[in-house]
Amino acid sequence: MKKKVFIGVTVVVAVLVVIAGVKALQIGKLIGFAKNFVQPPETISSAVAEPQDWPDTIPAVGSVSAAQGVTVASEVAGTVTEIAFDSGAAVAKGDLLVRLDTSTETAQLQAAQAQVELARLNADRLHKLRESNVVSQSELDTAEATLRQNQANADEISSTINKKTIRAPFAGRLGIRQVNLGESLDARAPIVSLQSLTPIYADFPLPQQALSVLTTGLVVQVSSDAYPGEKFDGAVTAINPDLDTTTRSVLLQATFANERELLRPGMFVHVEVILPQTQPVLAVPATAVLSAPYGDAVYVIEPQAADGVTNLIAQQKFIRTGRMHGDFVSVASGLKAGDRVVTAGIFKLHNGDAVQENNKDTDSPKASLSPNPPNS
Repeated sequence: MKKKVFIGVTVVVAVLVVIAGVKALQIGKLIGFAKNFVQPPETISSAVAEPQDWPDTIPAVGSVSAAQGVTVASEVAGTVTEIAFDSGAAVAKGDLLVRLDTSTETAQLQAAQAQVELARLNADRLHKLRESNVVSQSELDTAEATLRQNQANADEISSTINKKTIRAPFAGRLGIRQVNLGESLDARAPIVSLQSLTPIYADFPLPQQALSVLTTGLVVQVSSDAYPGEKFDGAVTAINPDLDTTTRSVLLQATFANERELLRPGMFVHVEVILPQTQPVLAVPATAVLSAPYGDAVYVIEPQAADGVTNLIAQQKFIRTGRMHGDFVSVASGLKAGDRVVTAGIFKLHNGDAVQENNKDTDSPKASLSPNPPNS
C-alpha cells in the first residue's frame, strides 16, 4: 500500500515539474520577445521654428460708443397724436418722429397773430400821424412797443408748437418705441433711442509707458465675441491730453467706418493698436504647442543613431510663449531657429517616442499669418 502511494506522489511531482518547466520556457520566450520588441514609429506632421517679422502691437480692451447718441424726449408735456416711425428704423436728420396735440396752441397762435396785425396797423397809422406832428413821439413809441410785445407772444406760442413736433436731431438708427398713440407725456419723458452707427467710436485705455509711440492715425483693429474670427479696421483719431491719476493710463478713441453696422454702442471689444515698426520673433504653428497647468511644451524631432540606424525621436521641451499672430505663436525661450516641431499627432506622443514625418498626405490645414476667418 505504501509503495502505491509513493509511486502516485512521484508521478504527480514529475507532472508538476514538467508543467513548471514548460511554463518557465514560455515565460522566458515572452521576456525575450518583449526585450526585442520595437514600438512602430508614430506618423506625425511637422514644421520648422523660423524667425519672422511681426507687426508690433499694443493690446487693450475697450468699449464701443456712438459718434452721436441720444434718447429723444419732448421738452414740453402733451398728448401723442401721431407716431411717424417704426422701431429699429433708419432715419435722416429732420425726419418727423412724434407729434403732440397742438390744438390749444394753434388757437392761441391765431389770436396772437390777430393782435400782432392790429398792433402793426396801429403803429403804421401813428407813424404817418407823427410825420405830420399830429401825435407825440411817446404815443408812437408805445404803439411800436405793443407791436413787439404782441409779436413776441406769437413767437412764444409758435415755439411751443414747434417743440410739440419732435424730429430726429441727426441721422441714425432708432431703438424700440417707448410711447403709444394717445399717451399723455410728461416733459422729458423718453420717446425712443437714436444712435448714429456710421461712423462709430471705440474708447480704450493704454498705460502711460505707451505714450512715446502713440499718435493719431495709427491703425487699430478690434474684435468682439459677437463675431468670432472677424476683425474691424479703424484708426486712432483722438488721445486724451490728461491721464487717469488712479490707473496712470491714457484714454484713446479710434474711429471705424462700420458700414454694416455690426459694431453697436456699449459693446465690449478686444483692441490691438498696430505700430509702424515690426518685431523679430521665433514663430511656430499654434497647433505645435501643448498647453498644460505646469507650462507649455512642444515635441522637437531629433535624429537618434542606434545599431547603425538613425531614427527620428520626439523629445518634449518646455517653452515660454508670447503673443499670437494668425495661426502662429511666438516662442520667447526654449527653442532655437531651425528646430523641427510636431504640429499634428501631438496628443498621441510620449517623450522619446519614435516618429515618422508625413507632411503631404494630411488633412490638417496649413498655418497662415492671414487665415480666413482671421486669427482662427
